[in-house]
Amino acid sequence: MADFFVFCFFKRFLSLTFIAMKIETLPFIARLFLVLSCIIMLGYLAELGQSILAPMFFAFLLAMLFLPFANFLERRWRFSRSISTVASVLVMVATIGGIVYFFSAQFSDFVNDFPVLEKQIVRTFHDLQNWVSKTFHVNFDKQMVYINQGLERILSSTGLILGITVSMFSQVLGFVAFSILFFIFILNYRRLLYQFLQNIFPVRHIAKVQEVMMETQTIIKQYISGLFIQILIVSVLTSVFLSILGVKYAILLGVLTGLLNVIPYIGIFFSCLMACLISFATGNPHTLIVLLGYIGIHAIDANITLPLVVGSKVKINAFFSFVALLVGEHLWGISGMFLSIPFLAILKIIFEHVDDLKPWAKVIGEEVENSATVRRYKIIKRMKWKVKARGNP
Repeated sequence: MADFFVFCFFKRFLSLTFIAMKIETLPFIARLFLVLSCIIMLGYLAELGQSILAPMFFAFLLAMLFLPFANFLERRWRFSRSISTVASVLVMVATIGGIVYFFSAQFSDFVNDFPVLEKQIVRTFHDLQNWVSKTFHVNFDKQMVYINQGLERILSSTGLILGITVSMFSQVLGFVAFSILFFIFILNYRRLLYQFLQNIFPVRHIAKVQEVMMETQTIIKQYISGLFIQILIVSVLTSVFLSILGVKYAILLGVLTGLLNVIPYIGIFFSCLMACLISFATGNPHTLIVLLGYIGIHAIDANITLPLVVGSKVKINAFFSFVALLVGEHLWGISGMFLSIPFLAILKIIFEHVDDLKPWAKVIGEEVENSATVRRYKIIKRMKWKVKARGNP
């Protein structure tokens, strides 16, 4: 009941905020206060509705990805909307099932080789103990006392860890179930939702609204498709690279790298850390080369793959990407970290089509070089090299 009253209060405050933003005579500080208060309240509502909003937004992204497939079935094969929706759901479930089967098969091999990894870890642990004894002059008995104290703390919290694990598993199942249901509803009632968005705006703005919606829909589909292509390219490059070096579980690590790469900077760091640890634990002598290879793959992805496949139109700069990751993790946890970047990209697309919000789109995106000039250097008679020279800021 209290949440209902809070929601009603927020709704009233938001309406007053939007009215006040249109009053140009209102002082700048007052308008800034209202805007910041509006953002904070929207964040509170997002955190309050995490269990509903997170799977709904994920289902929206999947629906945008499967929309061309559903339209193809309806136009080419004359399927009804319900049958095309069911077919899209079956394809999505089959794809997710294939990914789950792949990871389960790879993890089963990892579990079978776990004794070998354990021996290598124990050997490395003893070497680390000898190094600590020689460097910091701490004898073996004191080290074992510290280790036993740490183990006792871990074992004392085993019940808490088990409870957290069960809770996370139930949350994942709920997230998947709600995502599938929302996917069905969004894909099946997409035309009704489209008409609703048109009807909430005045008649004089219908043409502009239709133009914005069509362009936004096209760019979102291109962005999501490009994101999946980027995941595929990074996965293939990493798998081939690790296979050449002879690192165990190269395909598993490659796919994990491609998926975690959706989270900028943080994802590639954790995937690189996992690859280096597994390479070191299995006795592979190329651990340093693995580290350098991940740096090279990240450079290729950031400077070649991302601009060509995803496109610079929805490219987000590093500062706002990091802020979006922190806010997404605070609001929705791990799922928020994965969904924060696509959400920010969609906001940037919408901001670019609204005149009053175009400055926000520019500050979210990458810096544009307005004063770049092209210099031509003649190499041979029929070949010229073009170089962009940056002007003064």
